[in-house]
Amino acid sequence: MEPHGERAGEGDRVRITAQMLKAWSGEFSLESILLLKLCGLGLVDLGCLGECLGLEWLDLSGNTLTHLGPLASLRQLTVLNVSANRLTGLEPLASCESLQSLNVAGNLLAGVGQLQCLAGLQRLEHLRLQDPLARLSNPLCNSPSYRAAVGELLPGLKVIDGERVSGQGSEFYQLCRDLDKSLHQSPGPVSVLPPSEAKPWVEPSYWKPPQAQGSSILEDACRQFQDTIQECQELSQKADDSLAQAEEALRPASGGTTSFVF
Repeated sequence: MEPHGERAGEGDRVRITAQMLKAWSGEFSLESILLLKLCGLGLVDLGCLGECLGLEWLDLSGNTLTHLGPLASLRQLTVLNVSANRLTGLEPLASCESLQSLNVAGNLLAGVGQLQCLAGLQRLEHLRLQDPLARLSNPLCNSPSYRAAVGELLPGLKVIDGERVSGQGSEFYQLCRDLDKSLHQSPGPVSVLPPSEAKPWVEPSYWKPPQAQGSSILEDACRQFQDTIQECQELSQKADDSLAQAEEALRPASGGTTSFVF
């Protein structure tokens, strides 16, 4: 449920309280809250958010958070968005054992080493460090090889920054990256051959239709088919002859009478 509290700019140094969480979620107990959307509220302190032990989906994007301490107790959390904050570390997330998707784009993570705390999260498959469409990034993304380093540190990841790096479809993304790299490389001097040295791409005979070639297998098949037809015709003639003889034998003698006795 989207909160209806103060938005960013309407109040400074907003701190989460139990009363706020219950009002935003509509739940009477913090442990019963499964989903929270707390984006763009100017939050600087997560307060009692760690008491929402059943929380599975959490959006904290667009705030001014500098630490995630209270999230360490959220063992059921599977999806977390903390993009567009002021985070310099993610250590509290090391105990979020159910985490599968994490968005930390637009923070202050300076090096890949700051992701070491995520190495023990066996279920983590999606990680976003930058979002070009939203113009969000981290200082560590300035290195052209940061994705390879992240993939080596977290081999269980399937998607980094929205691009699949392992599993079905990863080959396509790798092909696109290789093609993009080749297009951005500075072209060298182009040498043009004179017309006398230019050669065709294919041999002249390439465009000629292939000549019909005899096939012993095909010829044998045609010969066997003709033989079969001949045999069928002979059998048909024999059958006609047999029928004619039978009719002749059953035909009564001329001038005779036929009587039937019952």
